[in-house]
Amino acid sequence: MTSEQSKTTHFGFKTVDEDAKAGMVHGVFSRVASKYDVMNDLMSLGIHRVWKDAMMDWLAPRPGQKLLDVAGGTGDVSFRFLMRAPGASATVCDMTESMLIAGRQRAEADDMADRLDWVVGDAMALPFADNTFDVYTISFGIRNVTRIPDALSEAYRVLRPGGRLMVLEFSQIPNEMMQKAYDLYSFNVIPVMGQVVANDRDSYQYLVESIRKFPDQESFARMIRTAGFENVKYRNLSMGIAALHSGWKV
Repeated sequence: MTSEQSKTTHFGFKTVDEDAKAGMVHGVFSRVASKYDVMNDLMSLGIHRVWKDAMMDWLAPRPGQKLLDVAGGTGDVSFRFLMRAPGASATVCDMTESMLIAGRQRAEADDMADRLDWVVGDAMALPFADNTFDVYTISFGIRNVTRIPDALSEAYRVLRPGGRLMVLEFSQIPNEMMQKAYDLYSFNVIPVMGQVVANDRDSYQYLVESIRKFPDQESFARMIRTAGFENVKYRNLSMGIAALHSGWKV
């Protein structure tokens, strides 16, 4: 076995071969697709909607812009973007086709069908030409990517000069006691909720573990800068349970 073949990464708290992770993540989201939006509301007590609105407030979509929403799943972020930007268009890209199918079945998808595209694709090897999009978003998806630097490099590649990256992701609370309290909730409540609502404890166990494995705010900001983005900033949401990261391709 070559060193290239033997590279490993994390899948939650497990160590797995890099080549295996994408298929494992695909399996998780294929299993939870039909309950994904319901579980998001339950897990966050609906606060994920506030976070996504805060994302749009900072992003300030403009008419005519072209959005690429990676790991866009059921289209939540794209719908919000299009509602704020007349004449804009959005491409929802996700590696899990069942998530895209669930998104196309939403009422908003019918209302915006002429401004929406749904594409199966990998964040680390996007099926789009260089300098194509004005805005790149990824929400609660970057932590599931096998090689995050590769995904950030692809984001930089497909954005036009002057384009903007916006990442919404779970993060770290900068207070040890509060982080412990949140972890207690995450590890003891969310997997049980996943079992009851989606009949899938293991997938939600992975999801809470993946949150804890994701880099903290400053570390992730450095990764964005390394990919070539400038004017990189972040904002904590709900005391740091989630964070927004912004960067520009200059």
